[in-house]
Amino acid sequence: MKIYVIRHGETDSNVLGLLQGQSDRPLNENGRKLAVLSGRGMRGIRFDRCYTSPLKRAKETAEIVLRESGNGQTPLLTDERLKEIHMGEWEGKHFRTEEDGIDVAAMKQFFRNAFGFCGFPGGESVSSLCERTQAFLAETAALDQNMTVLVSTHGTALRAMLNRLYEDPSDFWHGHVPYNCAVSLVETENGTMVLKEDDRIFYDQSLIVDRYARNDSK
Repeated sequence: MKIYVIRHGETDSNVLGLLQGQSDRPLNENGRKLAVLSGRGMRGIRFDRCYTSPLKRAKETAEIVLRESGNGQTPLLTDERLKEIHMGEWEGKHFRTEEDGIDVAAMKQFFRNAFGFCGFPGGESVSSLCERTQAFLAETAALDQNMTVLVSTHGTALRAMLNRLYEDPSDFWHGHVPYNCAVSLVETENGTMVLKEDDRIFYDQSLIVDRYARNDSK
């Protein structure tokens, strides 16, 4: 079993520095471009099935990657467990300033030490996100071992899903928020999941935009 997990492409909310959470934002033109390039970079991989978050940005990323990789006929299934973390009252607000009533110190804690984060007001906890995304991964990994699957999700959800497979699970962000359209590969070996590729970028590195450095760096 091979499971390719991709973060969605760029959205206008990414550009503006807004917390998206479960707000249903579409890809912007650059996000579609990154998905196209990623799909083309994955040509030669035959996906037997694709699972996606039902949110527009993840679903559109999946559709583009499947089409551009030559897997346009692959079944596309949505799963609620692949949604981004619910950010409650802070969804749609700027995460770098206090102008929207955001606790900037708390947000820095979220990006530096998510497990120590106090939580989003009216939202979901990181531990809850880990539980639902890891349940999805375990269920998927138990399918036909000859299958190759694409999973399209979100930055925090991706880190939560793969947390137990990282060398240091205590570092939730695994060093950094995954870039748009970053791809990780999980393989099952004798019933055990192993992380084979980590945050791989299939487009030119010059196109990477780091929008979180001011929050997740010291």
